[in-house]
Amino acid sequence: MTLVLTELPEAVQEAVARTRERVAALHAELPRNGLVVWTAGNVSERVPRPSAGVPSADALEAADAPELFVIKPSGVSYDDLSPETMVVCTLDGEKIADGTPEALSPSSDTAAHAYVYRHMDEVGGVVHTHSTYATAWAARGEEIPCVLTMMADEFGGPIPVGPLAVIGDDSIGQGIVETLRDSRSRAVLMRNHGPFTIGRDARDAVKAAVMCEEVARTVHVSRQLGEPLEVPEALVDSLFERYQNVYGQR
Repeated sequence: MTLVLTELPEAVQEAVARTRERVAALHAELPRNGLVVWTAGNVSERVPRPSAGVPSADALEAADAPELFVIKPSGVSYDDLSPETMVVCTLDGEKIADGTPEALSPSSDTAAHAYVYRHMDEVGGVVHTHSTYATAWAARGEEIPCVLTMMADEFGGPIPVGPLAVIGDDSIGQGIVETLRDSRSRAVLMRNHGPFTIGRDARDAVKAAVMCEEVARTVHVSRQLGEPLEVPEALVDSLFERYQNVYGQR
């Protein structure tokens, strides 16, 4: 039976509304940073559960509600995106009755996003782009070596390559999970396809997508000058630890 958004607990409806606003706004970062063309690419975010504390009756009811995520509709221009057009899905990748037209289908990558959310509890956001340089590495089936301190900071090592998988089922999601489950990287280059990134929320995953394209471009340029020098593994570890736990405002 199809879930109906307006029949879910008020706390869930409010969380969905806030998530739709964030996801709609974050899609603007993809063309702004040159990561997509036309209608390609997508951002999704897991709808957060009610916050901890002394729970209200509605919050308790919301905690038992099915998990959801919000994703871009398929084939819709970035200029036409709004919170109201963001599609709400279960973690099985099924669209719920979310107030959008029945014919408005979620992204063709929805099954991949859903698989990641089902199998990586720590992931709160997923992004897919076809950014030029990262996709060029994916076309070669070659990981991006860790030759920049920026890569050590952000990805904790090289950006790995995932298997060739096609859209239509959750094969891409399986490849993402298998590749990133034991990696510190928050980006994977799906072979002959393009980059997918994960994060604690959608904004974090968008940042990873921007950084992935930046290092893909820089390392490519470096290779035109000669063979780049890899960052020593011990230094990679210390840089990653510092950036993840000390850098920035806390």
